[in-house]
This record gives sequence, structure tokens and C-alpha cells, in this order.
Amino acid sequence: WQTLANVALTIATYKKLSSIVRASGPLRSKTMSAQTLTCGVRPAPPCNGRRQAPRASPRAFRCHAAAAPAVSPAPSSSKATEQVRVAVLGASGYTGEEVVRLLSQHPHFTITAMTGNREAGKEFSEVFPHLRTAPAVPRLTKIEDVAWEGVDAAFCCLPHGTTQEVVAGLPRHVKVVDLSADFRLRDPALYAEWYGGEHRAVALQGEVAYGLTELHREAVRSARVVANPGCYPTSVQLPLVPLLAAGLILPRDIIIDAKSGVSGAGRSAKVNLLYTEATEGMNAYGVGKHRHMPEIEQGLTDAAGEQVTVSFTPHLIPMTRGMESDCYVRLADGVSVEDLRAALETKYANEPFVHVLPAGIVPQTHHVRGTNYNHIQVFKDRQSGRAIVISVIDNLVKGASGQAIQNLNIMCGMPETTGLLQQALFP
Repeated sequence: WQTLANVALTIATYKKLSSIVRASGPLRSKTMSAQTLTCGVRPAPPCNGRRQAPRASPRAFRCHAAAAPAVSPAPSSSKATEQVRVAVLGASGYTGEEVVRLLSQHPHFTITAMTGNREAGKEFSEVFPHLRTAPAVPRLTKIEDVAWEGVDAAFCCLPHGTTQEVVAGLPRHVKVVDLSADFRLRDPALYAEWYGGEHRAVALQGEVAYGLTELHREAVRSARVVANPGCYPTSVQLPLVPLLAAGLILPRDIIIDAKSGVSGAGRSAKVNLLYTEATEGMNAYGVGKHRHMPEIEQGLTDAAGEQVTVSFTPHLIPMTRGMESDCYVRLADGVSVEDLRAALETKYANEPFVHVLPAGIVPQTHHVRGTNYNHIQVFKDRQSGRAIVISVIDNLVKGASGQAIQNLNIMCGMPETTGLLQQALFP
């Protein structure tokens, strides 16, 4: 039965991919309609210029509603356009490196500036030798030395607390995807409580769209600044938000047991991340006080229409990348596990990156390693009235840099799959 289930999963995956290819055209096409791009340099309009008319919003999700179209239509013209000029701020960390790695395969984004204050002046391949054969990129520099007239969009991969003033100070023509936590929480008081300092760019908060792409696509499309979600909030909200919005699970008694590879802790030297400290064991951290908790609750509360609080415990496990969130939920009256599956399948039927696996298949982090995919599964709990929802992602790709590129693709009027259809690194 396991072999047959794997065959079914493979067929479902290729069906999705074939529809993506038909929608998007050749994967590495160097041509795109000048009218389609909204974020590039000439002949595309500048970032603060006129935008194309907004697309119709996807239909609101309901339990058995038809799925909304997910991928932007293919451009109708083959007229070549110049590249979108991109800056990567904080390129010397893991999320910055991952942005650069993924952009090396992107046909329409060209890196024109890269910063890493401690590594300023170095070639990028000196800092990350594994990218020595990637397309040429500029030397690392300091943020204050970036020539912003040559930049159309920026990925901000700086630590929280430093990002808000940097983003607020950027020229208005630059579109920004911020991978820090500085703009994820709408309430400045909540930010101060969880991040230990007052927010210093509150006036900008109203312009920011929350970039969990599959759930906020239209807001992302029209935004100048997008707050890229955290890795844990991404892995939790993708399965739970549709279920709460449809009233299929109760907004109370939600337990989340999550596990992440050590790359999620960043590249800074820390004793607990040494090989001898991290290998052959696992440990909980941030118990009851992890900073992603208010972000998770904010998204789930929005979906439920009432306050949601969760019990959330993350764990560090001895692998480099990957994330699994096991969510234990209580079913609403009269709802079955099959109803949860049907709702998720309907919601994500046309989504290129979110796959609800065939019944009985257990998600594995290996199967999304190095990709922008999210795999979801639903199981019946032995306790009556409860279900177990499992979600896996790569914490550095769908949980960070891949989703950031997905968002900028949309902001620039491109098919959101552009440059992101890599398959998993396995074994």
C-alpha cells in the first residue's frame, strides 16, 4: 500500500507541475511582457510608477467552495525586457545566502548590490564558497554605500530591531521584502513586549502587507513593503488558517509541537550550535515564550474571528534544514477528519507550492528539502473529537528566502513560481 500511495503522490505532483508549466511558459524563458512586469527598470514601469490594473481577488474560502486560481497568467508578449535590479541586505547570513542561491536561477532578477557589514569588501564566494560557480554578483558592501538609484527592489535579511529604521529610510521607489520580524506584528505594543524594544517605524506599519503568500496574495500584489512570515508561523498557518476560517476546528485547545533544523538559529557562533552540542540529541527551546507565538496567534485569530491562544513548543533537532509542525486540534461538532482533508484539498487545489498529501502518507522534511513546497497531512487522533495536522517545510526556503522571492515575483507582476520550481534534494 505504501508503494501505491507513493505512486499516487508522484502522479498528483506531476499533474500540478504540468499545469504550472502551461500557465507560466518555459521555466527559464528570458522574455516577458513589458506590460506584465511592474517592478523592473526600463522598459517596465518603475516601482512607484503606474501599475497594471489589479486582478480579481480570489474567492473567499469556504469548506466546499471551488478553489481560486493561484498562479498569475502567462505573459502574452515575447518582447524582451530588462532585469529587475535587486539588492540583498544582510547577504552574509543564512537567509541572505539562500536568497542569493535561489536568485542565481531566476531569469528576471539581477543582483546589483549586496551588503554584509562585517564582510564588506569581500567577494561573496569568499564567504560562501559553495556558490563560487553561481552567476557573478557584486562584492559585499556596507548598506550606506549602496547606490539606490540602481536598485528596484530589496530583500532585507537583517536582524530584527535593526531592520525597521533601514526599511523606513529606503527610497520610495524601492519595493521591499523584509525577512526580519520587525513588521510582522501589527500591534507596536505587542512587538515591544516580545522583542524587547519600542518599534521605531510605526508610521510605516500601515503600508506593510503580511506576506504569507497563499493567504494574502492580493495584499502582497499591491504592496510596496511586505513582511515575510517567520518559519514556524508559515508551517502552522498554512494548514490551520483555512480550517479555522471554515469553522471546522475549535479556536481553543490548539497544541503545536514543532521541530526545526539548526540553520533556523542563524549563522552566529553559539555554543549550543556546536557540532558536539547539537548532534545526537534534541531539545526544546523558547518554551512558553518563543517570539513566533504572537505571530501565530495573530494569524489564527484573524481566521477564527475571535481570540486564539495556542500551546506552542519548538524543538531544535540535529539536522541542517527542515521543519515539522505537528498541530493537535479539536474538531467542531459534527465535523470529521475527512471534512478537514476535503477543506484543505479544496483550498489548495490550484496552489503550486502547497500539497495536501494522499491519505495515509506521512510528510517528511526530506521531501521538501531545498524547495519552496509545503506538505500537509491530516490524521484522526485516538482521542474522540480530535485530529492531528502535520505540516513540513524547508525553514530556509518556504520558511524564509523562497517565500520572499515568491512575494517579490507577485509584487513585480511575474508568475509567482518563477525561479522556484526546484525539486527536493534527496537523499
